[in-house]
Amino acid sequence: MIDTDFLVIGSGIAGLSFALKAAEKGRVTIVTKATVTESNTRFAQGGISSVTYEPDSFERHIADTLAAGAGINDIEAVNLVVRRAPELINDLIAWGAEFDKKPDGTYELAREGGHTEHRILHHKDLTGAEIERALVAQVRANPCITILENHLAIDLLTQHHLGEIVSKHSKKIVCFGAYVLDLVSGTIETFRAKFTVLATGGVGNVYNTTTNPQVATGDGIAMVHRAKGATRDMEFIQFHPTSLYDPGERPSFLISEAMRGFGAVLKLPSGEEFMQKYHPMGSLAPRDIVARSIDHEMKIHGCEYVYLDVTSRKAKDIIDHFPTIYEKCLSRGIDITRDMIPVVPAAHYCTGGIEVNLAGESSINRLYALGECSCTGLHGANRLASNSLIEALVFADEAAKHALARIGTVELQEGIPNWNDEGTAAPEEMVLITQNAKEMQQIMSNYVGIVRSNLRLERALRRLHIIWQETEDLYVKTTPSKPLCELRNMITVGYLIIKQASSRRQSIGLHYSTDYPVDE
Repeated sequence: MIDTDFLVIGSGIAGLSFALKAAEKGRVTIVTKATVTESNTRFAQGGISSVTYEPDSFERHIADTLAAGAGINDIEAVNLVVRRAPELINDLIAWGAEFDKKPDGTYELAREGGHTEHRILHHKDLTGAEIERALVAQVRANPCITILENHLAIDLLTQHHLGEIVSKHSKKIVCFGAYVLDLVSGTIETFRAKFTVLATGGVGNVYNTTTNPQVATGDGIAMVHRAKGATRDMEFIQFHPTSLYDPGERPSFLISEAMRGFGAVLKLPSGEEFMQKYHPMGSLAPRDIVARSIDHEMKIHGCEYVYLDVTSRKAKDIIDHFPTIYEKCLSRGIDITRDMIPVVPAAHYCTGGIEVNLAGESSINRLYALGECSCTGLHGANRLASNSLIEALVFADEAAKHALARIGTVELQEGIPNWNDEGTAAPEEMVLITQNAKEMQQIMSNYVGIVRSNLRLERALRRLHIIWQETEDLYVKTTPSKPLCELRNMITVGYLIIKQASSRRQSIGLHYSTDYPVDE
């Protein structure tokens, strides 16, 4: 049994920044199922949004966030994130993160889809990697923080493990820590904590094509659902409009939205621009509209991709601003200074997740959820570009303050049993796991993608239930493994997406149903 004050599950910007704040008054243990640097944060190219200079203002950032979110955002969450953003950006800078500057020393701010001002701080086209680098260096140097790599959280510890029966969404549910699988030794360890923080990232691997790394399997969301906690807005899955068309590569390589802010435009294979037909902002329209427009154009023209054209800009400027994208495309025989880039939409961001309040606390007491696995209400029906990293920073700070104020009143729970795997056997049927994973991804991509219908959702639910039953039967008979646990989590996430999509009887933001058409 391993005891700690704060158990942080996940190692992206949310988990690492929380750990640094919490370590001021307690012991922090970070568990992450891969290496500490493997997270959605590292893959974020575009940047992090914050009001920095006039003529931009909090009011403009708020208005853009509400417009992108179709007005169903939580206004308190929007105000909190936008108004605290500059302060938290300063924390990042103090921790060593570097953002691009102009020759005069001011920050070079980018503009992305849905933003009416230049307010995106960035580090070339590797902003997430730069933030992750700075945070990991700080965490590794902190003696109050322990990092355990290759550790996969399996389930949250609640009263259920003490033999108590607690009803769903009960205010009495309390989290005492988690069971965690050591992927090297194969043992399952019991972690007791005064407070547990889920920072497990996104769900992209529920779909066939995604920009997310392999670790994005919705683990935190699934664990909360199994623990009878509340989730919301799972129907709002954001498909990034522009991933590089490169069949067979997984994850899909992201072509940053900052490139469209830089002047790139979307075109058909014929060279014709088309986004002006769908939105007055053209190629800089909000992501939901751009992704749906691309999907529509691909279907009516029978093409497998469209093009993103940035060749109108000077070659040197393109390479200076997007060196990683330039090198990646060049490795595929595409010189973006002369050639158009073939792009397709790909699953990118889960706008919904574990329901939390303004302190980042879930419906389960002593359990916080931060970053992409959470639903704060900031994004509404569609995330405004580059609002996710700043949301993670702000809510990590709020959660740390909230937890630290209570740490003296909480004790570790006694009587937690160790994991019982009596009667189970080592998994031998890997083919069942891999095949069910592929079928699940096909179901979600074909029926629960950019465009949906009631009939598609009903069919998806029926077919997913078969896979769920097969997977559960396998789970109870075998010792937990990483592939099996991840499959189980992805099926749970798929179920939540389908059920919550079926409950929303309208087309809004990222949820578009042919049964409820709207005029763009």
